[in-house]
Amino acid sequence: MGAVTWEEAAAELRGALLDDGLLRAVASGRPDPGIHRAVVRPVVVKRGPALQIVFEDGVRPTTRTLALGEEAVTGVDELLGDGFRNWHVETAGRTVKVQTSKKGKVLLSVGGPVAAPATVAGHDRAKEHLIDPGDPLFDVIGGDARKRRQVDAFLRALDATLPAELPSPLRVVDLGCGNAYLTFAAYRYLSDRVPEIHLTGVDVREDQRDRNSALARQLGFTGLEFVAGTILDATVPGGADLVLALHACDTATDEALARAVGWDAHWILAAPCCHKDLSRQLRASGRTSALTRSGILRERFADVLTDAYRSAILRGRGYAVDVVEFVDSAHTPRNLLLKAVRTGKSDDADLAALSAEWPVTPHLAELLR
Repeated sequence: MGAVTWEEAAAELRGALLDDGLLRAVASGRPDPGIHRAVVRPVVVKRGPALQIVFEDGVRPTTRTLALGEEAVTGVDELLGDGFRNWHVETAGRTVKVQTSKKGKVLLSVGGPVAAPATVAGHDRAKEHLIDPGDPLFDVIGGDARKRRQVDAFLRALDATLPAELPSPLRVVDLGCGNAYLTFAAYRYLSDRVPEIHLTGVDVREDQRDRNSALARQLGFTGLEFVAGTILDATVPGGADLVLALHACDTATDEALARAVGWDAHWILAAPCCHKDLSRQLRASGRTSALTRSGILRERFADVLTDAYRSAILRGRGYAVDVVEFVDSAHTPRNLLLKAVRTGKSDDADLAALSAEWPVTPHLAELLR
């Protein structure tokens, strides 16, 4: 780093912040009480490309979204005058760092772009996070290591399922969203990919709706809303292009899949949980086999049979279905994810074969009958 005047450093920072190739910027070290950190990143909103500035005060982040052009220039100039002593700005072409000592000495460093993350041998994906671990989102929803692993695994599965071009507005519904930390992560990630997104989180508990709605306002997520109601009866105007059902218990997953099919959703991601329905049916049937004689084997087999039936039913309804590991089993035992993409080509072969061998009545089949 070399010593410069603040005016020289500010000019370099201004150029980087307004660069078309801006990736991310962090300002910190503001000595006054209140806002102590600001994060700047490019976004695309309904009105077009913009700069988003998230101000953090340790309690409640606030967000400003500035349209590119005069509005962004004015906002950047105001930010540079806010007294932040430390800056780290990354663009596609360079990295700019500024440090200001308590005595006012200003050090400026301009280097090359941050190197692309290395890939792990035998893997086809980079190790980078799809949402930066330092994103203010995690200050609001919580950010322990386990939760961030689940967020990253979920977003990678979502990214692998969706095409490069998405409709705008993109209609997303999360059925049985609970405390909604994956809902918030989905909104953050998808809002960078499409100009307009409408995401609705559904949960039966009104207190969850109120809590999640407050957090959405705190984060400035204007396209995210929460409603209280059952999965089958909740009002969701306009239906959905993408349906999420993450760890909905037992037949609640079937209800979510049924609503997704009813909406003709293009994409479905469901992480089933607590498979009990078919296990009860197998036990009540009195049928004896090596797969069902032992209680623990019956329970585990029922898990597999339930998701096999769900996949087969969706294929019969015109979806291509893949079942993948959601998160490593070391982190959660409920680690399967059903990914379905609507193709319009129905295939009932799997369903016919399963029904012939295991004559149970899947709840999803009843709902779609």
